[in-house]
Amino acid sequence: MNESGKHWFKVVSSQAALWMGSPYAFIAAVSLVVGWAIAGPFCNYSPGWELVINTGTTVITFLMVFLIQATQNRDSRALHLKMDELLRATQGARTHMADLSDMSDEDMERLEKAFSRLARFAAKSSVASGSAPPGNPQ
Repeated sequence: MNESGKHWFKVVSSQAALWMGSPYAFIAAVSLVVGWAIAGPFCNYSPGWELVINTGTTVITFLMVFLIQATQNRDSRALHLKMDELLRATQGARTHMADLSDMSDEDMERLEKAFSRLARFAAKSSVASGSAPPGNPQ
């Protein structure tokens, strides 16, 4: 896909995600379902009447999966870049942490266990010294 196509997709997906997450979209969806339910008796609850809601919800769900994934990928990428910048700008920070997404699952699990040990040690140290851990008033 060329750059103009990527830009077009980014703009359209961002706008669609904003609109689909709005109260207006929810009201529109509820209105459609209520309208469909009201039409039931007039259509004698026919298979065609059922097919309308089934097909509509399936198509919308299918398209929303791609929209949600696109916005999630973009948000995640932006968050990672912000965190990388904070790591880079913080003196004494472990800058190798910026590449965690490339780490193996086993390495991430080891790192997670190491941080858990550090957190337990910090909690024990704060109790022993009589100070409360951050966010936990005494």
